[in-house]
Amino acid sequence: MRTTPELLAAIAAAAVPGIAPVATGPSPDDDSDFRSCVVKDTQNKRWRVRSPLHAEASIRLETEHLVLGAFTPSVRAHLPFHLPSVVGSVEQSGLRTFVYSHLPGTTLTLVEMSRQNENPVAPSRAPAPSAEPRAALAVQVGRALAAVHSLPRALVMDADLPAYSAEQCRSRMLHDLDRAAATGRIPGQLLRRWEQALEDTTLWRFSTRVVHGDLHEDNVIVHEGALGALTGWSDLHVGDPAVDFAWLVGMANSQFADTVLETYSVAAVQPPDRHLLRRAHLAAEFALAEWLVRGVDRGVESMVKDAERMLNTLTLDVERTGSPAPGVIPEPPAAEPEEQDEQSGPEMSTPVPSGSAQPSAARPAE
Repeated sequence: MRTTPELLAAIAAAAVPGIAPVATGPSPDDDSDFRSCVVKDTQNKRWRVRSPLHAEASIRLETEHLVLGAFTPSVRAHLPFHLPSVVGSVEQSGLRTFVYSHLPGTTLTLVEMSRQNENPVAPSRAPAPSAEPRAALAVQVGRALAAVHSLPRALVMDADLPAYSAEQCRSRMLHDLDRAAATGRIPGQLLRRWEQALEDTTLWRFSTRVVHGDLHEDNVIVHEGALGALTGWSDLHVGDPAVDFAWLVGMANSQFADTVLETYSVAAVQPPDRHLLRRAHLAAEFALAEWLVRGVDRGVESMVKDAERMLNTLTLDVERTGSPAPGVIPEPPAAEPEEQDEQSGPEMSTPVPSGSAQPSAARPAE
């Protein structure tokens, strides 16, 4: 099915009575699953159109429609961000295209997020004198994650969405690891690294939460320097809260992720477990294997080659850093004691405590 912006605009007009498109614009999305655009109508209103490219993507959109319907007005009112709303849909050849109310703002890269956090963009309208100063973007993200993870489980259960225990989260990843190993394309060093992390049961003692499940920079909408909305709700479930932190561990500046976790620890109904970031690192690494399996299953060689390239880069990084496990950086070698000059007498020094501080990526939450 052709999915040009003009066709998506025509679908929007058919799905929502009253829309008269006059222009289209780009809308970031997963190009392997969807074609999307923003449609502007004669009333200067904007609408987002998402069209699936295959049956699996269509099911994901229908699931998201179900999820968004579970967010009642009262639940939405208590969230520190906006959510999209489905206003119409059209089915073509068994695939359903959805039209959403447009949320103002744009997506940022991880580098841009870090830059925005350090040098925030001033809002177009000056806040009221009595208004509290706007928090940094990392603080806003931490509060948003805390709000998602504090949602009632009934929201997921009533919508008949998946709910997993901590042990089931581990078992599912072990199953996916077997599938990845069966491709014969994963470096053995990474397979052993991930298997050891999954066999370390101490990492998997946590309380499950309602989680977004597909959180990354393309699903975070920033408007005038502030967190405006979270999108991409097709994977909402009860599970490991670490999956919603996986995208943050890829930031070159760890201060952003540290601030997010610190804010989250204060704002969440229950504080995070001490191994959350280690599992987040595991999820971030393992996402490359999942991408490869996805490409193999679909027979898309470009996806497979892309995944293999990233897996090889990860292998080299692990070898370079000597990281023994996801989220763990090895201790620096102990300094050799200097020989004393017999004529100068014993040298006075400050005693150094044994061991070393954990790196920010592996530091447990207090």
